[in-house]
Amino acid sequence: MFDTSHLFHVSSVLNRRSIAQHGLDWTRMGAAPGIAGSRRPEVEGIFVRRGEEDAEFFLQINNTGGPVDLWSVDGIDEGLLLVNGNGFIYLPGRIPAPQVSLVRSDIPPQPGF
Repeated sequence: MFDTSHLFHVSSVLNRRSIAQHGLDWTRMGAAPGIAGSRRPEVEGIFVRRGEEDAEFFLQINNTGGPVDLWSVDGIDEGLLLVNGNGFIYLPGRIPAPQVSLVRSDIPPQPGF
């Protein structure tokens, strides 16, 4: 089972305004590539990580072409989380703005990954 009390999401700073206004919504992807560099959503949902330390992996693979933000995600039912084919967990749905809060902003790309 996944501990949903400490879920995090990493996104390009270009998405900050949209996330603050609309929450996390894969259908609004377009301002910047995904963390892995994809131009289209890899799943119909939102990738999350457990714990801020676990989110460091997404910070390291940042392939957006610029700085990213780290968002905290609250109030997710762990029974709704799925695992994609690569072992990453995601919520197959949107996460409303009141359930996300900015934890760290303007994190530069990590060198050497």
